[in-house]
Amino acid sequence: MDGGGERWSAVADEWSELWGTFARPAWAPLLEHAGVGPGTRVIDVGCGSGELLAHLTALAARAAGVDPAPAMRAHARERAPVADVRAGDVESLPFEDASADVVVAVNALQLADDVLDALAEVSRVLVPGGAVAVATWAESARNDLDVVERAVAAAHGDDVRPDGELRQPGGLEFALAESGFDVVAAGLAPTPWRASDDDRLVRGILFGEDPDVMAELAPVVLEAARPFRDPDGGYVLRNAFRWAVGRRPG
Repeated sequence: MDGGGERWSAVADEWSELWGTFARPAWAPLLEHAGVGPGTRVIDVGCGSGELLAHLTALAARAAGVDPAPAMRAHARERAPVADVRAGDVESLPFEDASADVVVAVNALQLADDVLDALAEVSRVLVPGGAVAVATWAESARNDLDVVERAVAAAHGDDVRPDGELRQPGGLEFALAESGFDVVAAGLAPTPWRASDDDRLVRGILFGEDPDVMAELAPVVLEAARPFRDPDGGYVLRNAFRWAVGRRPG
């Protein structure tokens, strides 16, 4: 899996500060259609710095988290101390067969080397009738963030990767169906990202870059984000996540 545990550990603090709750608008439909409630055994795959994991424990779910990055796991344990946080990824889940009622993967499934292999592993840990709830970025045309990232890539001389199949309409549903899940719900969740000032905008877009690169590309970021600036000096980038819930036949 292209999880980059060491790379993500290096940016764990910034990720938690700037992006940790970004996908929150997708949580409610995922958890509702997956039937998460008190006592539900839920595995949060790619739990990152633990924001969704903490939300699950607040719902009284029996939550476990999996992430390849040690520093991310440290954040998750601090944020959700009652959760069972383990090293692993979506293609190698450190859990017994049929040990979970729900598996949630937000902004994680697309990192798998083979999505169908990953979903087979998810199916393994689910009980018959258990649910998988997945979400990822929608196609680039729906994301202001992609406008800024394309400008940064052009300034850096980098190629812009095309949208993956999971980002396309119906992509998540197709992957779930191909993996033997019965698709029960799917949708689009608006996920705006707000930056209160220029500094937060630049750090959010370029997090993980070294200071010299950040200083070089900051003007590019600010110019590309100009259409998204608020009168108060902040920025609102409107984006969207696609989500889908499937159920293992029981």
